[in-house]
Amino acid sequence: MDTERMGENPQMSAVILFDGVCNLCNSSVDFVIRRDKQKRFQFASLQSPEAEQLLKEAGSPQPTELESVVLVKEDRVYNRSDAALEIARNLSGLWPLLYVFKLIPRALRDAVYRYIAKKRYRWFGKRDTCRLPDESEKERFLDSP
Repeated sequence: MDTERMGENPQMSAVILFDGVCNLCNSSVDFVIRRDKQKRFQFASLQSPEAEQLLKEAGSPQPTELESVVLVKEDRVYNRSDAALEIARNLSGLWPLLYVFKLIPRALRDAVYRYIAKKRYRWFGKRDTCRLPDESEKERFLDSP
């Protein structure tokens, strides 16, 4: 992993790991980039060596054991609904208000999350290759060429 790149912006202390071939996941990354005015988040596809290394360092299961979006923040790993809500909590606008859904038991939140994750390729499609950032986004992607 390019640890120097993580240190370029001291505000970037969280990495969103996403399924690089999932259209829903890629749209979610675009959504976060547009609303992350403070540039708190960096990104890497779950299929990348950078994601594997980051998860290993955090003591978490390898990417093949995780579903769609994972957040690694301050050496803590969030997945499923916890990741989505923690991400929303750090966006600009009204999105942090979604954090109120933490009051719903995790088992119920995660059941909904798993259902969507299971159907995501059928509903939203799948790419042949992982997402590549454009020139303006490269600094935010750990696995950019």
